Order: sequence, then C-alpha cells, then structure tokens
Amino acid sequence: MSNDCIFCKIINGDFGTEFVYENEHCVVFKDINPKAPVHLLVVPRVHVESLNELEDKNLMGELLMAVKETTKKIGLKSYRVHINTGKEAGQEVFHLHIHILGK
Repeated sequence: MSNDCIFCKIINGDFGTEFVYENEHCVVFKDINPKAPVHLLVVPRVHVESLNELEDKNLMGELLMAVKETTKKIGLKSYRVHINTGKEAGQEVFHLHIHILGK
C-alpha cells in the first residue's frame, strides 16, 4: 500500500468509491474519465506500480478472472481489455490496473 497512491486510497475506502466487483485480490470500479460507455478499472489490492513490476503470475490470473466475473455480472458480452505500462504508453496512475471497455 502506498500512502500517496490514489488507487490505494480508493481500495482503503477513503473516497467511498462504489465497487462494481471485488474479491480478496482486487476491486473493480468505474473510471472517472470514461473512454467508452462502459469503462471499468480492475485494480489489485496490493500496490504494484505497473505490469513491469508484477512478479506474481497468480495475481495476473486473478485479475483476468476478475475481468471475466465482472463482465459476466454486468452482462457485457463484448469488450476490450487494456493495460497501459509506463508514462509514454499513457499510464497516468502508477498502480497496475486493467481497463475494461465496452458498449
């Protein structure tokens, strides 16, 4: 957990963010600046700066399963998943997260 990370604060409940889905590994919530009619973020509960720093392959599997469970829960059959890694690739919050984008 990082004290200055906005996603860590969201996970801690500091902002009262509503979670669309959650489990012991991650939380899923709406992006505040959506790029599609459905734009959700899947965020691990542990602070990992980006995909480059992820060493736990089981966590990556858990995050992808959360994508599947979330889209099933909300009835989204077609969607894209997107991970920005590094500032030059568009990563704005340096806490690993997966974007779910759909209509």
